[in-house]
Amino acid sequence: MGEQNVRLNKDEGAHQAFMKALLAEVHALETMLSSGMLESGVRRIGAEQEMFLVDRARKPANKAREILAAIGDRRFTHELGLFNLEANLSPRKLGGDCLRQLETEAQWLYRRARETAAKFDCDIALVGILPTLTKANLGLDSMTPIPRYHALNDAICALRGKDFEFTINGIDQLSVKHDNVMLEACNTSFQVHFQVSPEHFARNYNIAQLITGPLLAAAANSPLLLGKRLWHETRIAVFEYSIDTRSNVFQERGLKPRVHFGDHWIEDSVTEIFKEDIARFRVVLTTDTEEDPLGMVERGEAPSLNALRLHNGTVYRWNRPCYGIYEGVPHLRIENRVIPSGPTVLDEVANAAFFYGMMAGMIENVGDVRQLLPFSEVKANFLAAARDGIRAQMNWFNDTHLPAKQLVLEQLIPLAREGLQQVGIDRDDIDRYLGVLHDRVTMRRTGARWALESLETMNQAGITPDQRMRCLVDSMVRQQASGRPISQWELAHLDSGPGWRDSYRTVGQFMTQDLFTVRPDDIVDFAATLMDWRHVRHVPVEDDSGLLVGRISLRSLL
Repeated sequence: MGEQNVRLNKDEGAHQAFMKALLAEVHALETMLSSGMLESGVRRIGAEQEMFLVDRARKPANKAREILAAIGDRRFTHELGLFNLEANLSPRKLGGDCLRQLETEAQWLYRRARETAAKFDCDIALVGILPTLTKANLGLDSMTPIPRYHALNDAICALRGKDFEFTINGIDQLSVKHDNVMLEACNTSFQVHFQVSPEHFARNYNIAQLITGPLLAAAANSPLLLGKRLWHETRIAVFEYSIDTRSNVFQERGLKPRVHFGDHWIEDSVTEIFKEDIARFRVVLTTDTEEDPLGMVERGEAPSLNALRLHNGTVYRWNRPCYGIYEGVPHLRIENRVIPSGPTVLDEVANAAFFYGMMAGMIENVGDVRQLLPFSEVKANFLAAARDGIRAQMNWFNDTHLPAKQLVLEQLIPLAREGLQQVGIDRDDIDRYLGVLHDRVTMRRTGARWALESLETMNQAGITPDQRMRCLVDSMVRQQASGRPISQWELAHLDSGPGWRDSYRTVGQFMTQDLFTVRPDDIVDFAATLMDWRHVRHVPVEDDSGLLVGRISLRSLL
């Protein structure tokens, strides 16, 4: 969607023309597949690095436009939120020193972003969800002022017909009501791409689905949202809710959300996915399309398939099929979207190496995965990993059930190592990246565990929740810059250095939201006892609907 001039779907004639083009492009793709027009026998990899911009107080900084104007590198682009940046890494063939090249480029882009951000008194944070993010950061004033983002917001809100409301239960409980799609901007990821041969797409895609649960368990880095401790990878839950176009009627009918993992194996072709998504999810945006994509195919030309790519870009599978053209040749690839940003570039490339290695190892050494594990158990693995991270329990082959840590260390890292060796990855690089992952899993020190343990050590320090989150992000930013992987990080601790005063500028930063209340017909003795027990001088009075109707003070009781 980011590459196209999109429009809100308002005109019925334009909508019908777009749908006609969309159906024609599916037909064109089927013809390309049957004629062998798509590139085969080549495996390329790539990645997208998303990141947060933070100010000196480690709060979100809406400086993306200024930084992009100054950064001077076309690989950088904007994202939905003004406090986000994205960098697109170069595609490269899988083999040799490709992983080292991937890390070198990612490290350079990370340093370049930090250097440029520093000119605007900002820094970069690599994390799935920024702990210092608040609802005040999620208004439309924080949305990148580009028409396609506002069109997407308007389209999704119109389809939904009401505010976004959801509850996530973790260590804490978070209930959210929000009126726009900026909740999506809470999430940043390190999305990895894997080019596959079209004739083997279904098998490759099924393998990607199978390994996503264990991959996520080892990579989790998003345990906090709006100050609450939730899932180890809360991105999975919040992203599903933030792009949910279903009205109450469609939810009651069981219509699937636009963000989803899937419900079954793929049988034959990539077009199964495209057809299902076109049939299931309404067109929300339109764009300019080619007049005769089928004619282009018959002439040997590769069509851009703008309509198909745009619609595919508004359906958010965690393993997304992608059609693209590289150096004039069309191809298919799988985009894995579950890996969160951070904790360091080295950790991210280790996650990517684990994914690519498992893909290659399964392709070469494992038969039809559909015969080895029911899809329902694969989906259960994904959800368990999102909730519990490396502590999750995994379903696996031969009707086994084991901890994610054991599965990764005993079966999947050896499989990934063998897969990387088979595609010719340099041995030193295999040792480097899988070694980083091995240490992290052995210690159970994912980014999510580091953040939760750090908060636990600070909870008794007598500081406000706002300052704890600021200290967490400050430690994160400093240790990311050191380049040491998360397995070697120290826990965050109270630091009253520069910026601490920013945690005490508004009442909301240190007021309590854990309220004890009384009702108008409660006895006075209960109100007095409550003040004594909780060491407070005022107690709110609410009615049975939870509406504030008054306040009782210690002075009034006396």
